[in-house]
Amino acid sequence: MTKNSLYPAEPQRQVYDVVVVGGAMIGASVAWHLARNPDFNGTVLVVERDPTYVNSGTAHTNSCVRQQFTNEINVKISRYAAEFIRDFPARIGDPEAPEIPLHSFGYMYLAANDSAAEVLRENQQVQAACGAATRLYSPEALAEAFPFYHLDDIVLGSHNPVDEGYFDGNTIFDWWRRKARQLGVEFINNTVVSMARAGGRVQTITLASGQKIAVGSVVNASGTRAAETARMAGLDLPVEPRKRYTFVFEAQDPLPCDLPLTVDPSGVHVRTDGRYYMAGCPPAGPDLAVDPDDFTQDFTLWEEKVWPAIAHRIPQFQALKLIQSWAGNYAYNTLDQNAIVGPHPEVPNFLFVNGFSGHGFQQAPAMGRAISEWLAYGAFRTLDLSAFSVQRILDGQPLLEKSVI
Repeated sequence: MTKNSLYPAEPQRQVYDVVVVGGAMIGASVAWHLARNPDFNGTVLVVERDPTYVNSGTAHTNSCVRQQFTNEINVKISRYAAEFIRDFPARIGDPEAPEIPLHSFGYMYLAANDSAAEVLRENQQVQAACGAATRLYSPEALAEAFPFYHLDDIVLGSHNPVDEGYFDGNTIFDWWRRKARQLGVEFINNTVVSMARAGGRVQTITLASGQKIAVGSVVNASGTRAAETARMAGLDLPVEPRKRYTFVFEAQDPLPCDLPLTVDPSGVHVRTDGRYYMAGCPPAGPDLAVDPDDFTQDFTLWEEKVWPAIAHRIPQFQALKLIQSWAGNYAYNTLDQNAIVGPHPEVPNFLFVNGFSGHGFQQAPAMGRAISEWLAYGAFRTLDLSAFSVQRILDGQPLLEKSVI
């Protein structure tokens, strides 16, 4: 446990209606949504192993939102996220809450061959049917609208400048925690080390401090440790930590406009980041599971993969200065790169909200609302997330999300 934590180490009660395991972005969203639900009046405990959050996915996020997804449900989730961001002061219900700007420079997906272009065309139809403003660009149209791209090897582009870009997710995270605690949610600095089941239900959890707590329901919001938490309840979960790398750089010759978050066929993505630029990519070799606490940076990636890809795509970026870099871990769903949400059929009081595969920040508003609805009503009410149920995992029937960066 972390010393000098803002959270106490021990809970105030021995019995809670809901225990949320993990208090980062997703856990905080669940806690706040549940606390403000007028039809839920139970007790809520959030157990967070490290309230500094320095090793959480929340601390390593690039905090972006987009609607360019393969699946209709993901588009709807992100459209709700944009609404939540725009209306944040009213939604949080506090006159002191700040406006949260959404810097809509958009995402730009670039296809280098006909099969990749066909995926963009299919995705655009799904997105447009949900109300997204995604537009397809021929190489000629791209050259006219975005003259800084090198396009000799590109056959199609897909861009949506509406409600896609960067937002200050960390401020939302801070307010969720603050308001949840004001509404009676307890946050403690401790670790769940085991669970006891009986009759197909989790009866108790045990903390690292040795205390046992009786529970009504458990919510697994453990990020990259989601599989560990599930195993405590005797359940399997195909979620593992996978490393992703971020690089912030300064351009000697900056672009005259914002750079859309450009998803290059090389696997590198790059976008505007204030007066700097931010790039990212997966590992150069096999994309394997890592330890949840492994944040070791691979500095060869910048010289050997990222910079060459950026300079090829945007020749104006031949002269760059690396300012900062870090590594973070996705909570990666190995089955289909989509979220796993809702109760387990064999253990109905154990709820998943896991496996976001890099989409957790932007999906947090909808996920917190959905879990609060399930706990209050036994069903999803405002947005049906049953497509994300654990049953598809048990049946081996993936809901594949192709637009994973």
